[in-house]
Amino acid sequence: MRLEEYWGVGPKTRERLERQLGTERAVEAIETADTRALVGAGLSPGRATRILRRAQGGESMDQLATRDTREVYKELLDLAGEYALTEEAASRVRILTPLSSREAMEDHVDRVLEARDAWTALDDETRAAVRDAFETHDGGGDLAAVRTALALAETGVSEGVFEPIAALDDDVLEDAAAALAGLDGGGDRIGEGADDRLDSLRDSLAAIEDMSATPEAVVEEVQSGARGPDEFRESFVRHVTSETSVDVARVRETIQTEAADASDFVVGSLRALGDDLRSAVEERERDVADRLEGTIQSAGAEIDAAARAVGDVALYVSLARFADAFDLSRPTFVDRETVAVENARNLSLVGGGADVQSVTYAVGDQDLDLAGATVPPRDHRVAVLTGANSGGKTTLLETLCQVQLLAQMGLPVPADSAEVGVVDAVVFHRRHASFNAGVLESTLRSVVPPLTDDGRTLMLVDEFEAITEPGSAADLLHGLVNLSVDRGALGVFVTHLADDLEPLPPEARVDGIFAEGLTQELDLEVDYQPRFETVGRSTPEFIVSRLVANAADRTERSGFETLAQAVGEEAVQRTLSDARWSE
Repeated sequence: MRLEEYWGVGPKTRERLERQLGTERAVEAIETADTRALVGAGLSPGRATRILRRAQGGESMDQLATRDTREVYKELLDLAGEYALTEEAASRVRILTPLSSREAMEDHVDRVLEARDAWTALDDETRAAVRDAFETHDGGGDLAAVRTALALAETGVSEGVFEPIAALDDDVLEDAAAALAGLDGGGDRIGEGADDRLDSLRDSLAAIEDMSATPEAVVEEVQSGARGPDEFRESFVRHVTSETSVDVARVRETIQTEAADASDFVVGSLRALGDDLRSAVEERERDVADRLEGTIQSAGAEIDAAARAVGDVALYVSLARFADAFDLSRPTFVDRETVAVENARNLSLVGGGADVQSVTYAVGDQDLDLAGATVPPRDHRVAVLTGANSGGKTTLLETLCQVQLLAQMGLPVPADSAEVGVVDAVVFHRRHASFNAGVLESTLRSVVPPLTDDGRTLMLVDEFEAITEPGSAADLLHGLVNLSVDRGALGVFVTHLADDLEPLPPEARVDGIFAEGLTQELDLEVDYQPRFETVGRSTPEFIVSRLVANAADRTERSGFETLAQAVGEEAVQRTLSDARWSE
């Protein structure tokens, strides 16, 4: 495959990859999701990740239909990546994409939760040993994988996600590790410790090269006490053999028989001895390399199995740690078109350490096993969500987006239970307070096409009225709700214009989030659980209600009551009777 056929690889990127890796190795790096290789070739981590996401996920990435959906997707992967055991595992987490079939999603969820069961079953000491095995050998390549596999085997892990490690042949891997280490010699072809004879020859060569650097010192040492040429030669032999590990025979074979003077003799003899040792080192390196390569070739299947096992264990234990940290649950994939959650939690808030109220909510034909007032209706495909500012409406939209994306990536979700129908596009639109025609046009270009395409769409649209005039916004939002119903989409639309959207089609309903009190600092006390088929109370109702209740005299109270009539006297009176004031 040509490099430029991959998404995100243009002429300049292709040239860089071919120059650094060669075409074949670059293609292999993309196909095997080798982020380390692409970054090492000069691509930024972000660019490498985007290329690999497209290469691995293909058209599934088109499910992320808007910029805000893609932002939630990236935030989820960044959060999961914080629990990665290795940098390579973090890279693999960051290139997870929505999967192409329900079967693939279910299989992946099964693997993640099986890994969580195996991980949480370990005691603290064993979990620490597993983490240490990965951290110590997090270098990439076959040698790091084999060493990690051996270190994991020493911990005794063998159940669930660790079964492939237990199935490896440790004896073969020990020999393979020694051979791989020998051929990974950091500048020399054969590493230190791979062969004792080679190490001895190298030590001898290094010592002779040191002597050759200061021949005058050797001459001075050898001349001391030597009378005549014969004694000088013997003194030279004794000096060399006593200061190095070179055997006497090799020294005698290389000493010069003809020399102009003592200095010429020492320089020539040391040079000849160095050349002889250098040849011996090179010959021994070839012999050892042939032996090590034979060992590696014989162990090739086991090395490949170790690399796959270590990579998969690192990935799935990383995802297991993420699932355990946030108490994620298995979603139920259904053929019905729905997204329904019981006691769902927003991961962004939970990850920030906030005290998060869980929420039960649904659109579509849900069948959650629930009871009480929190049971969502089953006959509405679209919901219009209303309520006070800072009441959690946007957070609920984001939570539903998180659940849908995690499920379609084959990951557990932040809810006690969830039903998810697979969709072809997730349209999440956050509130953008930019009041101009360009923003309106770009927003419509973003949210409408997924509705008009063939396929199943989940619409999550937040305060559409923030980008245009209220009157026009109500008309456009009413049109979006009707278009969503007509096209068979699921949708939740957050708005303060619920009264202006009447009449809604029978497939749509209005839900409300209610503030239940107001602190002395005028902060809302909110019940974040929506009430179904009920319009939520607005912030002005609470503010005016509090002002009426706390008015200092009759005239002041009369003025605030006039404002109460403006915002809706009936609602204000209901708020006065129901609200809790915190003093």
